[in-house]
Amino acid sequence: MQHTTVKPLGDRVLVKIKDAEEKTAGGILLPANAQGKPQGGEVVAVGEGKSVGKCKVDVSVKLFVQTGAQVVHSKYAGTEVEFNGSKHLILKDDDIVGILETDEVKDLKPLNDRVLIKVAEAEEKTAGGLLLTEATKEKPSIGTVIAVGPGPLDEEGNRKPLSVMPGNTVLYSRYAGNDFKGKDGSDYIALRASDVMAILS
Repeated sequence: MQHTTVKPLGDRVLVKIKDAEEKTAGGILLPANAQGKPQGGEVVAVGEGKSVGKCKVDVSVKLFVQTGAQVVHSKYAGTEVEFNGSKHLILKDDDIVGILETDEVKDLKPLNDRVLIKVAEAEEKTAGGLLLTEATKEKPSIGTVIAVGPGPLDEEGNRKPLSVMPGNTVLYSRYAGNDFKGKDGSDYIALRASDVMAILS
C-alpha cells in the first residue's frame, strides 16, 4: 500500500533525509558501505507538541523547528520511512541536534541541551619527540565551545540554562556526539552538555 502523507504526532518531527555524499572532497567515488550515514535533512512536518512535568506545559517543537528548516539529527535516531520516492525519518524533537541556517557547520544552532564544540588539534608528536601517524594520533577530547542550546526543560516547563558558555575550553567524553568536518578543515562535535566533563582555564 502506498502512503502519500505522514503526519507526525506529539513531539515527533518528519525529516526528509539528505542523500549521502557519494564522492569524497577529492572526487573519489565511495562504495555505499563507506558513505557516512547522512545526519541531516529538511523538516517536512512537525507534531503538535507535548506536555512537560506537573504543570502539563504544552511545549511545541514548532517553537524551534519550522517546516523547511535544515536540521542535523543524532546518528542512529528515528524510524526510517519511504514515501513519494524519498527516504524520511520520524524523529523525537530531542533527537534533533540543531538547525543549520547556512551550509557551514560552525553556524549550527544547537537545540535543547546540545553544545557545539570546535575540536582542538591532535598532537603531532609524542613527549619523546616521535612524529605520530594519522592512525596513532589520540583523538583529542578538548575543544572550544562555539554555541550552546537554550537548555533542557524542567518539571515546570522552564528552560534550565547550561553551565558552559561560548568561548569556554572544555574536556568532553571522547565517544559522545556527532562529528563534523567544517569547510575550514576544522573538526567540530555536537554533543549533550552532560557529556562535557570539565571547563579548563
